[in-house]
Amino acid sequence: QVQLVESGGDLVQPGGSLRLSCVGSGFDFSTSTMGWYRQTPGKEREMVAITLSGGSTKYADSVQGRFIAVRDNPKNTVYLIMKSLKPEDTANYYCNRHSWETGGGLYENWGQGTQVTVSS
Repeated sequence: QVQLVESGGDLVQPGGSLRLSCVGSGFDFSTSTMGWYRQTPGKEREMVAITLSGGSTKYADSVQGRFIAVRDNPKNTVYLIMKSLKPEDTANYYCNRHSWETGGGLYENWGQGTQVTVSS
């Protein structure tokens, strides 16, 4: 059974930093493209960053240069290092195996996510 467990969210001031973690199980993590996504109430979930199995990455324009996605395949873990946070980064952040067909998450059973709130 696929499980995705996110952690690391917090309340942080504008300009601050956070590191989110996601542990995946029940699928071949090391060969999977993994994505970070975020969602705010009333809006669709959007892709933030993806990391391919070999470690190369792609980012949404809104976070390019501020966020870094890193993966540790032996630990089945992907991280999202977030710097220079802005209030508009406030959202619940999720990870999932990335679907190139839809541009979103592959698995229907998303984790609970981890809440990031950027506010002074």
